[in-house]
Amino acid sequence: MLAVTAPQARAQATGDLGLVVERATGSLLVVDQSERAALGRIEGLGDLSHASLVYSPDERFAYVFGRDGGLTKVDILAREIVGRVMQAGNSIGGAISDDGRYVAVSNYEPGGVRVFDADTLDMVADIPTGSKTIGLVDIPGTRFVFSLWDTGETWIADLSGQTPEITRIPGIGTNPYDALVTADGRTYIAGLFGDDHLTALDLWQDTPTPRAILPGYAAGREGLPVYKMPHLEGWALAGQEFVLPAVGQHEVLWVDARSLDETGRTPTHGQPVFAMARPDGRHVWVNFAHPLNDTIQVIDTLTKQVIRQFSPGPGVLHMEFTPRGHEVWVSVRDAGKVIIYDTETFEPLAEIAADSPSGIFFTARAHRMGL
Repeated sequence: MLAVTAPQARAQATGDLGLVVERATGSLLVVDQSERAALGRIEGLGDLSHASLVYSPDERFAYVFGRDGGLTKVDILAREIVGRVMQAGNSIGGAISDDGRYVAVSNYEPGGVRVFDADTLDMVADIPTGSKTIGLVDIPGTRFVFSLWDTGETWIADLSGQTPEITRIPGIGTNPYDALVTADGRTYIAGLFGDDHLTALDLWQDTPTPRAILPGYAAGREGLPVYKMPHLEGWALAGQEFVLPAVGQHEVLWVDARSLDETGRTPTHGQPVFAMARPDGRHVWVNFAHPLNDTIQVIDTLTKQVIRQFSPGPGVLHMEFTPRGHEVWVSVRDAGKVIIYDTETFEPLAEIAADSPSGIFFTARAHRMGL
């Protein structure tokens, strides 16, 4: 007969948990979705002014990418730091491989990408590029894709073997500033600060070829001052269409996900930062750059019209949907709180106090590519 030994400590599930970045204090707030409550705080993570994070496949550990070049591994159950390396002088996000073995960090200073063992945080690969790197995402096959601001290239780093194999794709465009990858890992889209279009790559091709999409989307119109670059990682796929924020314009752009042809535009309250689809794709929620960053608009994806506008407070920085989309959590930095809304009625349900909150990351991200 198989003997079963009772565990010494009570197990705690992680699927309902998440982390809120508190950018001013270098801390993370551990939150519970069902309870709509904060459970505790993890401190000592350095400069989190532009921080993002990814989760281990078991949802227990988070890898936090700080603006100061710090890579920090935290245990969200123990609510403590379990590893930290200062791997660069200025970094801008990262990704975890599909098998959970490697964590890659995209760097501004000294540039390039560095890859670390997810268990030990020992560096396993240093990929110099001679450029700032942006738009780092994971794709199947233990591979990472990223773009180079200075040279207008996209690189694919294959870490499935003993040494990284690099595929370089030139001709992406001038100054790629961010990028996204679709949930199947096939389509990579880079936004360009220096060109009036975006560029797409079909990563299923043996030799991916850059394709310009939305050419001349700002033609004939004055470019507005860009107070905050849009974030393509907050991209929306609503049905069969991408919804993308326009650089230097007060609108979002609609693109057919198959043909990559433009299908429409929606005028917005300000310059969009995030355009994020509810998980079912029915609505897209949009927030905006300074000085209009106290407002959220909700767009109906059938009509492409704004159906709701409201102002949660000053400094709306980020939104995160619960995995099935019944709620959305909104960080309001300058009001020091996270507000939780019902996504059907748009009514506020609860508030959680937080110290200059920015990014909100639920553990369901552990099972999604490109986040």
